[in-house]
Amino acid sequence: MIGQGARGSHGVAAWGPGRSPVQERTVSIVTREPSSLPSSIERLHAAGGEVDRDEAREIFAWLRAEMSAGRVRAATPDPESPTGWRVNKWVKQGILLGFRCGEISSFPGGDPEVSFLDKDTLPLKRLDASSRVRLVPGGSSIRDGAYLGPGVICMPPMYINIGAYVGADSLIDSHALVGSCAQIGARVHVSAGAQIGGVLEPVGALPVIVEDDALVGGSTGIYEGTVVKSLAVIGAGTVLTGSTPVYDLPRRRVIRPGDGSPLVIPEGAVVVPGTRPVTAEAGREWGLALATPVIVKYRDDKTDTGTELEQWLR
Repeated sequence: MIGQGARGSHGVAAWGPGRSPVQERTVSIVTREPSSLPSSIERLHAAGGEVDRDEAREIFAWLRAEMSAGRVRAATPDPESPTGWRVNKWVKQGILLGFRCGEISSFPGGDPEVSFLDKDTLPLKRLDASSRVRLVPGGSSIRDGAYLGPGVICMPPMYINIGAYVGADSLIDSHALVGSCAQIGARVHVSAGAQIGGVLEPVGALPVIVEDDALVGGSTGIYEGTVVKSLAVIGAGTVLTGSTPVYDLPRRRVIRPGDGSPLVIPEGAVVVPGTRPVTAEAGREWGLALATPVIVKYRDDKTDTGTELEQWLR
């Protein structure tokens, strides 16, 4: 559903029961064993340009329904992994398949004279009161294939892309982005203007993950498969990427992404923007500094008191 879309008398999308604003060529999903979905997607992905488009659309519609219900995720917790997470490569392959087999079509806008253009395999998510999601009016968009848990609050305008997972009681604030395949835990506050990047390609790369009870400050950027562990606080304006060193002052160490592994922000870390001097000759001569995240402390009672406001918003 989209905040600017056609609306019915109860304020939810009015495209008719069980229908998207776009008529897909393949609307029926043959009853299949759930275990066959990964192998079906892998086979179609390997076919490349020789793929059967009708079958691909049907399989993708099935995948989209599973992701929307939260039964299938682009990444899942894995205690055996160094990051605590495992990427499900086949899910990303399936999303790419949906882009490949779709065709550009028109979606209705809030204004009768305005329409949007997108692949017809990527309709908007339909929500109703039974979802227990608060979608505040004002221009937000959620693609079908994203999961939003009960109690999630969406403040306008914000955008949640296909494959994203937003856990129960999380808040996605105004002008925030949750990118494709990003995984947001429960009770997470993604503040205004924050960008949670999507990692759709390469398919084997871990998406951005923000675990339970974390706070992502305003105008932050979290990209390139960064993992933010539970209870961490990412201060306003902080940028985290796959090549960002993080200076941990309390523990006197520098956290760097490993070779082929993502940046991991420790549990309960409080991260703020900082700088470090450029040590190369010209940089030193000119007095230059580079932006870098700094862990200034680990979460304590004082930090928790400073983040209590969100509890009053629910």
